[in-house]
Amino acid sequence: MAKVSINLATGSLQKEDIIVGIDLGTTNSLVAFIDPDNTPKVINDTGKGVLVPSVVHFGAGGEIAVGNEAKNYLVTDPQNTIFSVKRLLGRSYHDIENYQDFFSYKVIDDDTESLVKIKVGDKFYTPIELSSLILKELKSRAEHALKTPVNRAVITVPAYFNDSQRQATRDAGKLAGLDVLRIVNEPTAASLAYGIGLNPDETKTIAVYDLGGGTFDVSILQIQNGIFEVLSTNGDTFLGGDDFDRAIADYWVEKNQIDKAELVKNRELAQQLRLKAEEAKKAFAYQSLVNEKIGDIWCTIDRNTFNELILSKVQQTIDCCRNALKDAGLTIKDIDEVVMVGGSTRTALVKKMVADFFEREVHDDLNPDEVVALGAAIQADILAGNRRDILLLDVTPLSLGIETMGGLMDVIIPRNSKVPTKAGRQYTTSVDGQANMKIAVYQGERDLVKENRKLAEFDLKGIPAMPAGLPKVDINFLLNADGILKIQAMELRSGVKQEVEVTPTYGITDDQVEQMLMDSITHAKDDVAQRMLIEARTEGEQMVYTVERFMQKNSEYLTVAEIGDTMKLVNALKAVLVGGDKDTIHKHIDELNEFTRPFAERLMDHAVSSAMKGKNISG
Repeated sequence: MAKVSINLATGSLQKEDIIVGIDLGTTNSLVAFIDPDNTPKVINDTGKGVLVPSVVHFGAGGEIAVGNEAKNYLVTDPQNTIFSVKRLLGRSYHDIENYQDFFSYKVIDDDTESLVKIKVGDKFYTPIELSSLILKELKSRAEHALKTPVNRAVITVPAYFNDSQRQATRDAGKLAGLDVLRIVNEPTAASLAYGIGLNPDETKTIAVYDLGGGTFDVSILQIQNGIFEVLSTNGDTFLGGDDFDRAIADYWVEKNQIDKAELVKNRELAQQLRLKAEEAKKAFAYQSLVNEKIGDIWCTIDRNTFNELILSKVQQTIDCCRNALKDAGLTIKDIDEVVMVGGSTRTALVKKMVADFFEREVHDDLNPDEVVALGAAIQADILAGNRRDILLLDVTPLSLGIETMGGLMDVIIPRNSKVPTKAGRQYTTSVDGQANMKIAVYQGERDLVKENRKLAEFDLKGIPAMPAGLPKVDINFLLNADGILKIQAMELRSGVKQEVEVTPTYGITDDQVEQMLMDSITHAKDDVAQRMLIEARTEGEQMVYTVERFMQKNSEYLTVAEIGDTMKLVNALKAVLVGGDKDTIHKHIDELNEFTRPFAERLMDHAVSSAMKGKNISG
């Protein structure tokens, strides 16, 4: 087995190992590295282009296409072509139910708080698995271009990503065969690319304006002693350059008096108009008039008209900037620098309105599509210990987390987190009336707790008797600069609280840390497969429990045939829970969920009509 050098002071790898920076984007993704001249560079493998569209297509024969090739299927095979998967990372169905129309593929609603799944044919995929396919493509392009194995990466995420979305990004990296050394905020990476924050003596407050293809966000950062703190973030996850394209296409549809109902049927023409609109938008960077044809349809527009069409959208982003400043308790005068990120910031009107609002010139010298990846590569270089002028704060060398159902490790503080640090998650009960919750704390990188090192175990007692899923238990980890970990557990509705202190690194040698990291890399694929199977089983068991409980309580509202058919489906699910694979289990969960959904609706209707009886409703 190859030995990997790990710097225990930083928990990162020694500099002879290439560490890449990855921008995993909603629309496009890319990878960058530091070349031998110490310059950050994006990777363009064999002329395929720097940007890899964040699109995955599943072919009828099981073949998988990622990136440019997959993008071609967005029109011809939309139900098997997955895009914007970043929007789904770490999300439950309840988070995205209002945006269901946005996705042309099937997002599974299992009517719980559990994370979303995407159904393609007979298979069920998590956003983590889909994101890992994009990361795998980036890894292979980097390896091909650099002619060396690439196993380590820094991956960027939006500043507003919560803990579960960050963990999902880490898991995707792990599944792609990457050791994710650090998750970095996109605005922080963009600032580093411009050299802001590299001087530990400077103190600055900066605004990072990020307008991509489908999303917009603005972050206000404060940089002190080389530490980036996010003061506020604001934005709109469904606003971007795509809206500019749509505005131009809609303008042409109106000018040419094209029937919109006809356009819905003629997907090819709609796509041609959208692509032509995108060309026009880009052309306005160097010309003031576009005058072209698609068949008999004239596609004519000038720059002034374009600016009028997008003015309200750009104004929305400026309103977000105003709100971000307000949330940070700052004024425009407090902002020292403004950094532009995202391909849509090339639009002249956007640059002008942002510069006017902040009353200063904006940083736009670097390619706005590449700036985040370049910054991630610089962060990777810092982690590799190649920049001696930068102080790297102490980090925790191994992940810290707790045991969840099925013996899984749920990471709360990932390895390479700066210390001191604080992080937490919210959990709930899985059985009605559960009064105690066992909290077992582990250290390590494997997905199953039995492969990790146990640090502590305690019971949170006296949880008030409530139905499963109702108690809300906050578990917080506080790791101080001396390496002492304090764990707090609190049931929010009752205020029941318990805490314990442990020293995570006590009695563990450098060699053991290195071995634990090596094991996690070696077993990554098997570990993730096992985790997904256990999660499917746990979800299936919860489904059986919920349905059986529902049947006991509400049998009078169901027919004998419905009860019989439901029990058949329940027993079929129970049977596959023992030896079935994750897709088979998900398939049976999906069938049971679809069959029983009308029962809950019927019960709700009955409850509403009972409540209404005899009541006088005044207008």
